[in-house]
Amino acid sequence: MSDLDVVAVIEAKPGNEAEVKAALEELVTATRTEEGCVSYELRVAADAPTTFITIEKWRSRDDLDQHMKSEHIAKAFSVAGPLMAGQPAIYPLADA
Repeated sequence: MSDLDVVAVIEAKPGNEAEVKAALEELVTATRTEEGCVSYELRVAADAPTTFITIEKWRSRDDLDQHMKSEHIAKAFSVAGPLMAGQPAIYPLADA
């Protein structure tokens, strides 16, 4: 079975970019220690500074599902949630 690629898009409310970025950076650090995490990167859209994107690779869908139930996900959403423009859009990817 091949790895699962995932892209997530998180939109900060204008003026809250620094706080959202800090919460996401903490999430990245914790996530990289998860057993099923192959890679986990945080980027910001070059022309949209309120848009954060995670580029992820997981061993399996089960590993992603466990990640979504983790304490550090709950903490990140608790801290950043009120500062976000909406719910994160999370896209597990399939081959075209």
